[in-house]
Amino acid sequence: MINVLYIEDEPQIAQWLTTELAQHYMVYSYPSYEVYEQSGDQFIPDVAVLDIMLPGLDGFSIARKLKRTYDELPIILLSARAMLDDKLEGLSIADDYVTKPFQPAEIMARIEVLLRRFNKMDEVLTLHHISINTKDFEVRNQENGEEIMLTQTQTNLLRYFTNHLNQILTKEQLYEAVWQEPYMDGDKTLMVHIRYLREKIEKNPSAPLIIETIRGIGYRVRA
Repeated sequence: MINVLYIEDEPQIAQWLTTELAQHYMVYSYPSYEVYEQSGDQFIPDVAVLDIMLPGLDGFSIARKLKRTYDELPIILLSARAMLDDKLEGLSIADDYVTKPFQPAEIMARIEVLLRRFNKMDEVLTLHHISINTKDFEVRNQENGEEIMLTQTQTNLLRYFTNHLNQILTKEQLYEAVWQEPYMDGDKTLMVHIRYLREKIEKNPSAPLIIETIRGIGYRVRA
């Protein structure tokens, strides 16, 4: 399980984002660095999400301290400051800078990018009853241990989904990424291949749990 260190002093924002992130990660949330230090919680963070305006040490200072302790720790700074100078200062210390307001899906997407960049992603990804070895992209049914054989197109589709976990992907995005050509409105190619892929990886393709349909938009795979 990925450990997320989250420091935010605004209770409503902290609760809102913690609730969303906790669906996918182990989240350790604190209102300040001082509370985090005094908590005595024993964990090694895989990623840190820090508000900049905090009581006591600000996010910039916390990021510097964390980088000295964990030199391979990816850090995302959150701030209402949208000025270029603030962003440049933040990015000189941390690995990403997100201005408020934001949506949880954006933060999760940025976390996933950083986890991949810092090689912190698990080699085996579990999605309901299937497991995916992300190195060689071997897909197995965990209930019987059997390998699920996919075509190259199905592999490319599933790989794109796993590279964009928790993100809602449009039909256009998926088609153009996998087929490397512009999507034509009304083309059923993607829908057909999604159906074939579901027949191989879903327990019940008629009620899919892995590849969700987002009506009117496209699809999503949740971690």
